[in-house]
Amino acid sequence: MRRVLSVLSVLLALAFAFPLTLTDDLGRTVTVKAPPKRIVTMLPSVTETVCALGACDRIVATDDYSDWPERVKALPKAGGLYNPNPEFIVSLKPDLVLVSKYGRLYETLERAGLTVYAVRTETYEDIFRTTRTLGKLLGLEAQAERLVAQIQREVYQEESRAAKATTRPRVYYEIDPTPYTVGPESFIGVLIQKARGVNIIPKELGLFPKIAPEFVVEKNPEVIVATYPGALETIRARPGWSRVKAVQIGRICVFTEGQDSLLSRPGPRVAQGLRLLVDCFHGR
Repeated sequence: MRRVLSVLSVLLALAFAFPLTLTDDLGRTVTVKAPPKRIVTMLPSVTETVCALGACDRIVATDDYSDWPERVKALPKAGGLYNPNPEFIVSLKPDLVLVSKYGRLYETLERAGLTVYAVRTETYEDIFRTTRTLGKLLGLEAQAERLVAQIQREVYQEESRAAKATTRPRVYYEIDPTPYTVGPESFIGVLIQKARGVNIIPKELGLFPKIAPEFVVEKNPEVIVATYPGALETIRARPGWSRVKAVQIGRICVFTEGQDSLLSRPGPRVAQGLRLLVDCFHGR
C-alpha cells in the first residue's frame, strides 16, 4: 500500500507541475505540456545527464557523438552541431528536443511544430543549473537534486586529494591544434583550479579562446594537457616550443579514446575528469 501511495503522490506532483514554462539559454520561452516521453538529445553532456537522471529509456535519438552510457551507442543518430538531420528528428515525433544554443537547428524544428529547448553549459555552475533544469523539464526534480549532490560530493573527494599537493604547476590546456584553449572561468578552467593547477590563460581572453602559439612559449607552462589524437607529436614539433618547460621535462598529458570525454563534457562524470587532472598535475 505504501508503494502505491508513493507512486500516486509522484503522479499528482507531476500533474500539478505541467504544463511547465521555462526560459531556455537562448532567452526563448518554452512550454512543455506534459512530462516528455520521446526525447532527442543533441549534446553528449545532455544525453549523459538525462541518463544519469534515470530517463535514458525516454531518449529516442541522440547526436552523433553521444556514446555514454553504453546503451546510447545503439540509439539512432541525428547528426551533430554542424550537420544535424532535422528531417530525421521530425520523423521520430519527439515531444522534446534538447539542442545546443549554438547553430540554427531550433528554428527548423520549431517550424515543424516540435518543442525545442536550447542549452548552454560552459561554466562550472552551468553543470548544476542545467541538471536542475533538465530535472524540471523531465518531471524529475528530486532526482536532479540527488544528482547535483552526488556530483558535488565526488568533486570534493578529488579536490581533497589535490589539496595534499605541495606544488601548484603552471598549466596550459589545449583543446585542438588550432590552438583553442580554456579560460579560467570555463568549466575546464575551474577543474584546473580545483586540481591545484594555475591556468596560464587570463580570464580576459574568454571561456574558450583561440591563442597564438607564441603566447604559450612566453608563459612557459610546467604542464601541458591536450585532448586530441597526435597531440604529443604536434606540440613537440612546434617552432620554439622546445624551450617550454613542460616539453623539456616531458610533462605533457594527452587524453584521448574516451578520456577526453571526461574532460570535455560538462555533465555527471565531471569528477572523473578532475581525477585525470589531479593525477596529471601531481602524479598518481
